[in-house]
Amino acid sequence: MRGQRLLVLGAGESGCGAAALGQALGMEVAVWDQSGIPQGRLQQLDAMGIAGESNCVKEIDEFAPHLVIKSPGIAPEIPWVQRALDLGYRVVDEIEFAAAHTQAKLVGITGTNGKTTTTFLTHHLLVRGGIRAGLAGNMGKSFAGAVALDLHKPLDQRPDVYVLEVSSFQLDALDQTRFDIGVITNITPDHLDRYGYVMQNYVDSKFRMIRNMNQESHFVWCSDDPVSAEQILKTAHCPYRSYTFSYRKPLAFTQGAFVDRDHIHTLINAETMSIPLNELALNGRHNAYNSMAAAVVAQLMEVRKESIRESLTNFDQLEHRLEKVGRVRGVDYINDSKATNVNSTWYALESMDKPVLWIAGGVDKGNDYSALTDLVQDRVKVLICMGKDNRALHEAFGGKVPVMVNVTSMQEAVQRAYQLSQKGDAVLLSPACASFDLFENYEDRGRQFKHFVNNL
Repeated sequence: MRGQRLLVLGAGESGCGAAALGQALGMEVAVWDQSGIPQGRLQQLDAMGIAGESNCVKEIDEFAPHLVIKSPGIAPEIPWVQRALDLGYRVVDEIEFAAAHTQAKLVGITGTNGKTTTTFLTHHLLVRGGIRAGLAGNMGKSFAGAVALDLHKPLDQRPDVYVLEVSSFQLDALDQTRFDIGVITNITPDHLDRYGYVMQNYVDSKFRMIRNMNQESHFVWCSDDPVSAEQILKTAHCPYRSYTFSYRKPLAFTQGAFVDRDHIHTLINAETMSIPLNELALNGRHNAYNSMAAAVVAQLMEVRKESIRESLTNFDQLEHRLEKVGRVRGVDYINDSKATNVNSTWYALESMDKPVLWIAGGVDKGNDYSALTDLVQDRVKVLICMGKDNRALHEAFGGKVPVMVNVTSMQEAVQRAYQLSQKGDAVLLSPACASFDLFENYEDRGRQFKHFVNNL
């Protein structure tokens, strides 16, 4: 590919990572963004000697690229992408670009909820088990950027496997990439605005995970999830090896993991393992699912059972996922900013054993809040609606909680929670919405929450 022209559309983490890999491969690289490129990204590109063009209005054919990389947040319908396809230019995603330039095995993890925790936990199990494993994808570090760095290392220092969190947007653009192990944690409505408000479109996107699997590939999925189970029936002809995880032992169980008598049990290739639920580092039913999925992957990668057990007990809590921030005046403050959809918030509320002051709201992606009604009526004493437009929250929960208030900043949300709480309560930030009306991303939202809590 040396000497070929690479055009990267979008200057976020994914785009800058793709640009770095293109440069490492000796390509002539340009990065265009229709919005303003943050100063930090411009400096990152400048340090690599790559031109980044903000608010770009150029036409694709002005650069005449050999390859176009589309950042996952860019909808495929935009004129740039359509023009590139019309002109016969190859358009791929950053994940596909990176996968073509590494010999490492690929573990891909997707799902509406749990994918970030499962990705970090799986990586933890593999590394603690002595496997040289890289970590990248949707959780922050681009796959292409990681591969670019690896190209400068000796072969015996490069990862033997990459554990990748893969979003539906990233899966949409995959064509030839094959995952050696693919995991779908669950599928519930999310991002429906991107998929024409048609649930099956979103389901099809997630199941691109198995698109190129063969008889040597392993597919791990939750048999308790009805959407996944229904979709599996439509893909019964696929040649992958199937493994399930469940909170009960399925009638048709063959290989995978399940919960029985307060223990997780796994069966992989005639090898069994068990661990008490109360010994897991991560608490709650949702984390039992995450732990089962990670344990199955680790066993498939031939990590010793003793190492898996130990690693499941010493994993640290992730930032922004039911993260305990502190206790002020007898009130617990919990940061669950990663909960950007209704199902994630369901798990958060379900795990609460104290009266809850719930901070919610943001950019609604077509949410159906009805699944939360019973939990909200049972556990929420105050709903603090945070966002530019809170009508959907008021329509869903008006009259169902004793107190509802509107706020327009995180500082105001924390202050109102402080004023309205009593000893023995819990203040839960679990927005069930995207963050980009008031914040840069869910990390910014969560860190602001922690900042203002720590300054009470």
